[in-house]
Amino acid sequence: MSPFLDPGPDDESRSDDSPDEYPSVDPGPAVSTRRIPHLGHALAFASFTGVLLILLEYFLSALGWAPGTVKNGVTILTHPKLQITTLVVTYLTTLGAASVVFPQLWQRGFLDGIEWQWSAARAQAGRLIALGLMLGMLVQLVARFIMPPKSLPVDDFLRTQSDAWLITLFGTVVAPIFEEICFRGFLLPAFAIAYDWIGLPRTEVARARWRSTTTLTPAAWIFSAVLTSAFFALMHLQQVAHLWAALLVLFSVSLVLTTVRVKTRSVAAGVLVHGAYNGFVFLVMMIATGGFRHLERLTQ
Repeated sequence: MSPFLDPGPDDESRSDDSPDEYPSVDPGPAVSTRRIPHLGHALAFASFTGVLLILLEYFLSALGWAPGTVKNGVTILTHPKLQITTLVVTYLTTLGAASVVFPQLWQRGFLDGIEWQWSAARAQAGRLIALGLMLGMLVQLVARFIMPPKSLPVDDFLRTQSDAWLITLFGTVVAPIFEEICFRGFLLPAFAIAYDWIGLPRTEVARARWRSTTTLTPAAWIFSAVLTSAFFALMHLQQVAHLWAALLVLFSVSLVLTTVRVKTRSVAAGVLVHGAYNGFVFLVMMIATGGFRHLERLTQ
């Protein structure tokens, strides 16, 4: 097993005499066997985020402070700092609301419910960060063969030096935390749970086993990894100007992040890899532009 993907300390024990499809797990009296977050929880989390972001955008537009304008169906960013601030407010508000609401539904803490598991991430922090940096290097090499247009929509966030530093901070800290919680904390287990539920034999034995364990089948994890990664790539569709080669790269990056999440059973571990990956991308831009003092070099 790769040293980057050692299981976390809380890995579930499995019974050797149980069927492979639905292994039996004795959770013990102190462990909940509720399967969370399920699809309803994930949809609620994502919907709250989307609706809140739209409402904030409309509110700012009504005040004459719209962060962007739409021209020919394409959003053109006019105030990068305002857009980043709007995203930060949306993300923090969503996480704040989720940390209050979901523990009531799950009967357990929010971070416990999404398998944040910071202790597992901290124990492997050096290797996880190294993995993120290597992933960033690999993507930069692959990007040389994609030949993207000279200007991408994401470049709207890099108009001034202060804009560049702000998006760097956002991209290496705030975005990885929220995206990993959303995609690997909510959507990944939700799709896997739904997959196994649909394929569950409609027998009393199967239903009893379903109620007594939280174990998911390998097929469910694979299905969910592919679907989650597709959504992750499509979320960046406009940022990369609908360039399908770039979307394929993002899809592959998401598969790596998902593998880390599943093997370590820690969303925090994925955050470290994600943050290091994004950080390397911004580091390359910073070096190429002389500390973001010559941003025009990005389009030359």
